[in-house]
Amino acid sequence: MTIEIPKENRQQAITSIERYFDENMEEKIGNIAAGALLGFFLEEIGPLIYNKAVADVQERLQLRVSELDLEIHEDEFQYWRKYERPRKGR
Repeated sequence: MTIEIPKENRQQAITSIERYFDENMEEKIGNIAAGALLGFFLEEIGPLIYNKAVADVQERLQLRVSELDLEIHEDEFQYWRKYERPRKGR
């Protein structure tokens, strides 16, 4: 599965990569090279991050589903209990 990002976000990422190189590396990186580097990261590392996020969501959902019984449990056969009178002690 190819990880796609919206055009606006892609441009922001490319600008960020260019800035990173400008501030932290000895050589600048151009727009085309930054775009290629972003493409590499998305293809090579993107799936790792994506899969981790999916696993985190699955874990969280499984926890919520396991707690569902506690949150929405209803006791059965309650109709007659509302008509019962407390019994007097002997």
